[in-house]
Parts: sequence; C-alpha cells; structure tokens
Amino acid sequence: MNLPYNGAFRLVRKIATGGMATVYEAEQLGPAGFAKRIALKVIHPKFARDEGWLQLFIDEAKLSANLVHGNIVQIYQLGEVDGTYYIAMEYIQGPTLRALMERHLELKQPIPQALACYIASRVCRALDFAHNSISPTAQRLDIVHRDVAPRNIMSTWDGHIKLADFGIAKARTSVDPSDQGRLVGKKHYMSPEQSLGLHVDASSDVFSLGLVLYELLALEPMFSEDITGLALEDIAIRPIPNVRDTVPSVSEEVAHIVTHALDREPKRRPTAAMMGQALDHWCETQPTLPTSDRMQEHLSAIYPNTFRPSKANLSAIGEETEFTNLRQGLRDQGRRFLAKLMGK
Repeated sequence: MNLPYNGAFRLVRKIATGGMATVYEAEQLGPAGFAKRIALKVIHPKFARDEGWLQLFIDEAKLSANLVHGNIVQIYQLGEVDGTYYIAMEYIQGPTLRALMERHLELKQPIPQALACYIASRVCRALDFAHNSISPTAQRLDIVHRDVAPRNIMSTWDGHIKLADFGIAKARTSVDPSDQGRLVGKKHYMSPEQSLGLHVDASSDVFSLGLVLYELLALEPMFSEDITGLALEDIAIRPIPNVRDTVPSVSEEVAHIVTHALDREPKRRPTAAMMGQALDHWCETQPTLPTSDRMQEHLSAIYPNTFRPSKANLSAIGEETEFTNLRQGLRDQGRRFLAKLMGK
C-alpha cells in the first residue's frame, strides 16, 4: 500500500499581512529531500475564533481549490493544526499591480497602454472562468470575487497575470458576510451596489476591474477619498470621469471599454468575457501585440536588479509566530494516520 507523506512546511519569510491573514513564503517538504516552494496563508487568531470569518477562510479554500485556470492562483491544501488554519497555495514570483504602478510612478513613466489592456484582459479570463464555474454535480456556483483590486492581481516575472485572494468571494453555496452587516471589499474598488450593501453578481467584479484598468492607464485611482462615507458617495453618486480627461493619449476604443465597464447600472455592463474580447480585439490592432513575452521584457526593464531567489529564513530575520509549531503538528497527524491504518 502506498501511504501519503504528511510533509512539513519550512517558513522562509513573511510576504504580507492583511486584515484577515498573514502570507508566508514557505517550502513544503517531502521524502527524499523533496521541497516545493509555496505560499502559506495563515488566518489571524482573532478571526479564527470568529465563526463567520473562519467560515470565509474555509470557503476561500473550497471555492478556489477547483478553480484551475492559468490566470488564477492555485490552491493546494486547506489544513488545521492546533486550531491554526492555513491555506497552501501557488507561490507567485513577481510584483502585484500595486507594486507595478508604484514603480512606474517612481520612474515617472506611464504603463504602456497595450500592456495595461493585456493585464486587464487576462483578469477578464480569470473572472469569466470563476463566474461560470460549476460544481461536480453540474450546478452553477455563481462565484463573485468581490475584491478585484491592484493588490490581488500579480504578474509573474515571465509575464503571466494571476488573480489571487478569493477570501471574500461569494458563491451560491457559501456564507455571505454582508448578511451579518459586514461591508467587505476594498472601498475604492467596490461597485456601487457592493458599496451600498445590495445584492452583487458577476457584473460587480467587472466594475471593479474597470476601476483597476482606469488606474493602470492613469496611474492614479479614480476614487481616493479616505473617509468611508465620502468614498461610498464618490462610487455610488458622483459622475464617473472619462479616462481620456485624465490621460488624453488613451485611445477612444479603450476609453469606451473602461466607460462601459463602469456603468452604474449592472445590467448595462459587459460580462467579463465580453470585456476581455473587446480588450483582445483592440490589442490585436496594435503594431506590437502585447503578450507574456512583452510583459516579461517590460518587467526586466523596469526592475533590472529586483529579482533574487530568497535565502532568508525566520530565524535569520527574527520572525516568530505561533505557526512555527506546524511542522511538529503535521508529523503528529502523520503518526495518528499511520496508527489508524494499522488498527492501533
């Protein structure tokens, strides 16, 4: 009988800390010196003790596990050790869109329009796949990401675009935190209906992506008010600006795509597939077709000295976490598993 190896994780470094969880670069260890570089997302203890937020974390893993698509960050495993819940996922080496835009601001250079459209078209593919995904029993899941924002979209160093963090995604069968009065999502990237706490569907993600594309082109967010009430007023009431008023060099066709995605009436917005097709059609008319190779060349030009394989470890950077007991916990799980198989 072939027995599964209950491997340990070696934490390498902390990547980011969000409102709900901390993400680490880690190695998943296996027999015969096997090591796979992964990202490990660990829910904060205070949220692990809250049944609603914990269910969101679990739903993220369940929803994302079967969203196997080239433009979606892959989920490998949901686990729990001594009350600590974690998600093991694909480790993306490359910048978020937030980092990409900040780099262009440092250089005082716009992001090439064709590459901005290439990025958005790939996110459209990811969203279309999620929006139309079905369960193993052939039921529509109607997954809505609800957190499409620059920090949740990444580019690999070889130019492939990945949508991450389905942490507050809503499917037909999952818990909706807004039902408990929680306003979820990043306020500057919400659709009007999401900001008002109304029903959201796939078109809400299209609006959020329209805001992201606007920012890629303008290098400034459409909405930036920090006071939540005023920010929601901006999104829900005030006129939507045309990107050409900010960046006159943006083509009329691209500006129309952005404007169409940002229609305040959800039913008038395109689907993610339609928006992606419109972007791809425009890209095909350009002198140089934007591709992953062009994206890779661009990243190497603006980040000439950035990429270095990380050799740091937690002891070297003084990072301590309750999650460091995961290795022993998984070994204990392995022993219990073997004992159960052997009838002990």
